Amino acid sequence: MKIIDFLTSQDVLPDLSSGNLEDVLRELSSHLADMKKIEDSEALVQVLVEREKLGSTGIGHGVAIPHGRLAGLDRILVVFGRSKKGIDFDSSDGQPVYLFFLLVAPEDSAGEHLRALARISRIIKNKACREVLLNANGAEMLYEIISEEDLQYCS
Repeated sequence: MKIIDFLTSQDVLPDLSSGNLEDVLRELSSHLADMKKIEDSEALVQVLVEREKLGSTGIGHGVAIPHGRLAGLDRILVVFGRSKKGIDFDSSDGQPVYLFFLLVAPEDSAGEHLRALARISRIIKNKACREVLLNANGAEMLYEIISEEDLQYCS
C-alpha cells in the first residue's frame, strides 16, 4: 500500500486559509466534495470532529492526521493540506499544526484504514521531509515530495 495510490496532485492544498480546528476539517472535507469524491462534506466534518473528541490527531512536530470512516465510500481518500500560519489543533506537543493529511476510509475497512495511517506516519516522521514540505512551492512540488518519500518505503 502506498499513499500515492490514494492521493492525487489535485488533492494537495498548499495554502489552507482556515484558522481553527473545525474550519480546517471543513476546508479539507469541502475539497473532497468539490472534487466529487464524497457527497456530503458536513457529514464528514461531523465524523472528524467526533474523532477529535476522542483525542487529537495532532501527532506533534507540526503534523496532524485527521481521519475517520464514512458510509458510502468504496475506497480510501487522502487530502494533504498545508497551513503556512499554523493552526492550534490541540496537538500532543502543544505546537501549531502546519501539515495535514486527511484520511477517510470506508466504514468496513478497519485494516486498510490502519495500514494507511501507519504509512502516513512513516512518511511524515522524517524531519527533513517535514521541513521540505513546509517550504515547498505549489501543489505539484508538494505532491512530488510526498511521492518520493512514499516510494522510499515500498517493500
